[in-house]
Amino acid sequence: MKNINIGIIGYGRIGAEHAGWLRRAIGIGDISVADPTPARLAIAESKGLVTFSDFELLLTDRSIDAILVSTPTAMHFEHASQALSAGKHVMIEKPMALDMEQSQRLIKQASSSNKLLSVFHNRRWDIDFLTVRQAIESNTFGRIINIESRISQWASCVGPAAREYRPNWRNEASYGGGGLYDWGSHLIDQMWQLMLPAEPVRVFAQLRGNVWSKDCDDFARICIDFDHGAVGMVEINTTTTHSLPRWHIDGALGSAEAPASLKYDTREWAQLQFRPADGSDQRILPIAPVGLTEPEIWSRFASSIHGDGEPAVTVKTVLQTMRLIDAARQSSEKGIAVAID
Repeated sequence: MKNINIGIIGYGRIGAEHAGWLRRAIGIGDISVADPTPARLAIAESKGLVTFSDFELLLTDRSIDAILVSTPTAMHFEHASQALSAGKHVMIEKPMALDMEQSQRLIKQASSSNKLLSVFHNRRWDIDFLTVRQAIESNTFGRIINIESRISQWASCVGPAAREYRPNWRNEASYGGGGLYDWGSHLIDQMWQLMLPAEPVRVFAQLRGNVWSKDCDDFARICIDFDHGAVGMVEINTTTTHSLPRWHIDGALGSAEAPASLKYDTREWAQLQFRPADGSDQRILPIAPVGLTEPEIWSRFASSIHGDGEPAVTVKTVLQTMRLIDAARQSSEKGIAVAID
């Protein structure tokens, strides 16, 4: 079976990580890079990657089978659409696009061109998320009442950005910056899956720019009501010096919390301390089996191109995430709860 050659549009911090994952994936062949900054191209060349200074030249290369779009969020739709038009399969870094409408247009375009389209929601396999889901599915909590999922720190979402290209773009609305699109897209994606088979019915959100940006949100709180009565709360707060627990879950049979980790250590986040409602001894809940790794997500993508199964993330499942992001933005703008169709 032929290996799949990948072209990466945007070789910043995340694009460089993907190049490393791709090299460890099964079914991946040559890796090419397109980036407008000479410094990033020099790094790519030093790692033995083929480079293009213009992404349109990369798209004309017939040896490239699929494209990874790892540019700033506001560019996802344009770059993914151009890649599909060039006859390439496409993987998009999360979030899929700026909104539901753009996402649906990409899905329609991929379907009409008979090309594979997927989104890199790799945190569907984080060990902490899998551990919470395992505890819920094993009925440890009984009926779920409340799930709170947080990232909290005194530091911008920008983090260790690639300095060569607009390093502050995650704090700029015109580039699709802000906590809702950044960590929020992961945490919202995890939340609705934890609540399955329940469906979201309304969203109330508060998105604020306080310290790191006045242009977009450095504080995002999204409350989601589900049709079985439970509440899910996602919070990205980069303006606190006192980090709250990564997870807090309440159920009819007890509650659990997992600690914050400023190192983003998912194993530490997976340490769920369960306190039973009957007053029996507290305990750490069992850690879930390891899920897919990033190279394995890419291997599944390559297999799917050959018609062997589905990619790790199907675009149909991403629509729920985009629907909730849209509702959160609308809720915050209008100051009202927004119903989910």
